[in-house]
Amino acid sequence: MTGRPEPLFPLFASLETLPGVGPKTAKLMANMSVATPRDLIFTLPTGGVDRTPVVSVRDAILPGVVTVQVTVGRHIAPSSRGRPYRIEVEDAKTTFQVVYFRGSADLHAKTLPTGQKRILSGKVELYEGIAQMPHPDHVLVEGERLPAFEPVYPLTGGISSRIMARAVEAAVQRVPELAEWIDPALVAERGWPAFGDALRQAHHPEDAGDLSPGTAARQRLAYDELFAHQLTLALARSTDRRRAGVVTEGDGRLRRKVLASLPFEATDAQKRCIGEIATDMGQPRRMNRLLQGDVGSGKTLVALMALLTAAEAGGQGVLMAPTEILARQHAEGLRPMADTAGVVLELLTGRDKNRERQAKLDALARGDIAILVGTHAVFQRDVVFADLRLAVIDEQHRFGVRQRMLLGEKNAATDVLVMTATPIPRSLALTQYGDMDISVLDEKPPGRTPVQTATVPVSRMDDVIAKLRHAVAEGRQAYWVCPLVEESEVVDTTSAEERFRSLRAALGEGVVGLVHGQMQPSEKDAAMADFVSAKTQVLVATTVIEVGVDVPNASIMVIERAETFGLAQLHQLRGRVGRGAAASTCLLMYKAPLGEAAEARLRILRESEDGFRISEEDLALRGAGDVIGTAQSGLPRFRIADLERHAGLMELASRDARSLLAKDADLASARGQAARLLLWLTEQDRALRLLSVG
Repeated sequence: MTGRPEPLFPLFASLETLPGVGPKTAKLMANMSVATPRDLIFTLPTGGVDRTPVVSVRDAILPGVVTVQVTVGRHIAPSSRGRPYRIEVEDAKTTFQVVYFRGSADLHAKTLPTGQKRILSGKVELYEGIAQMPHPDHVLVEGERLPAFEPVYPLTGGISSRIMARAVEAAVQRVPELAEWIDPALVAERGWPAFGDALRQAHHPEDAGDLSPGTAARQRLAYDELFAHQLTLALARSTDRRRAGVVTEGDGRLRRKVLASLPFEATDAQKRCIGEIATDMGQPRRMNRLLQGDVGSGKTLVALMALLTAAEAGGQGVLMAPTEILARQHAEGLRPMADTAGVVLELLTGRDKNRERQAKLDALARGDIAILVGTHAVFQRDVVFADLRLAVIDEQHRFGVRQRMLLGEKNAATDVLVMTATPIPRSLALTQYGDMDISVLDEKPPGRTPVQTATVPVSRMDDVIAKLRHAVAEGRQAYWVCPLVEESEVVDTTSAEERFRSLRAALGEGVVGLVHGQMQPSEKDAAMADFVSAKTQVLVATTVIEVGVDVPNASIMVIERAETFGLAQLHQLRGRVGRGAAASTCLLMYKAPLGEAAEARLRILRESEDGFRISEEDLALRGAGDVIGTAQSGLPRFRIADLERHAGLMELASRDARSLLAKDADLASARGQAARLLLWLTEQDRALRLLSVG
């Protein structure tokens, strides 16, 4: 399918082809991300006004919107400039006034001629005991009708509700009859209307209940959006699966050596994930898998087993981390196990210069290095592998679909394993990683000590510092997390530098270190190294430590102004302690009084250490964009679907899309052709290019 199908042309015409929309209005609508009639049909009403007619303003609750038939009486012109123009009108029981603050006497005489009957609708209020309707919303002649419930649309500066409603109505009338793209059995089971009917119902609500996301019409339209999105991801996934990979089968000798040397046994979840990955690597198609595990669930061991599988098969593996600190930490953590297995592991970061860097690159190109650990510096053009079989990417959401594709281009056949320590609710995992297969680590290895979590008001700061002094005297280590780096007038949050100075004064020189986002990488690394080697015992930090830093001796986590953090972030931070044998505590310091949502977040953290439960609660409390962080998330922006309220529909759409493609890989059947129309209609036509590529 080369271009947009003809039945959809009217929906993708210019906005100026709609009645009442000129160049100026079209430009203003662009502020609402509305560029075509198609965008208008998916802009649903957000509210409504009850315009049910009453016999008299006496029967209405004032102030309020009233729709009433009147006989027009005398016009009272203003006695001086700046005074309003008044018109007396009479309904079935009483007389009231229509008031205009602008417009000419001629216009008012034409709109409301004395002695004529008119239907007025607008807000009526009492002014000095007299009922008044300033600037009626509608003035109709007998026989004209208003909807009893008038939809209210989102607006932007310069656009009136009347212009918007008229443009939307005209756009909806352009929707052609389209064949059904949803599985007919599902439509019947849910009692959903056809697409065109669903749009007409959603734009013509009969009462406030029709505005709810749970109505059949809105559910249907949300499903269409989710289905188009999941179809796009499923097409990407099936195209990916048709891509030839390299069969990587190890004999297990290196993996057995490492597992035998460990002081503990792998958990069942680890064994299951190791198995799923090894099976994928042994297939002739390219692996594209997400390994999702909670804080401390042992992802690193699973990743190492995958890297060793590549080495056993005579190939190479690369592990990429988002920051240099993390890359270094991975390398240090994995090196002893790589040594046990007898394979060469090297670290490559932006810091490797000239001769040293060149030596590593040569060894890599010869195949002497089996496992390379690095930052995105491993992407550079001069980094060439002898036989790269597997790329493991740590901490996913700093690494979107685009970068995954880039990696694919570097080595089209390389298997990809993405690791994330952010437990993601299933509906969101499908939204973001629907193009991937998912392995989940849902149990913790033995030896992790549970973390005691408590909430403390900021007013008890002195007690907390006294406790910390005592812990430091016993040789324990602690993190102290501050929300912001610089003092900001807007947010009265203590900056990391201020806190660092006050703790240093309280606990002594040389005891406290500082890490924040504005520091040079070398300064950050030095401060981290001092803390890891226990030169400093308290590390004051902004959230740079949220991901991956591992200091088993640290057993106290203080989070200042915890109410300003998201749940998932708090859970990640808490996961930095409880990594060693010592009993660990996490203190959530808050500024009273707490809002309802903040209180709920802190309560969930006190009650649970299960990252998956926490992420589901976080989604319910904050919404999808915030859970993943929309800026980095690459989450699609849906016009109708709401990821919190329609989470169940997302799973349904994912299953439906995959089963349609399993039966009809080229979307050639009648339903497949209808689905192609949906992809054009929802501007997911990029996906159709995958059909021609695949």
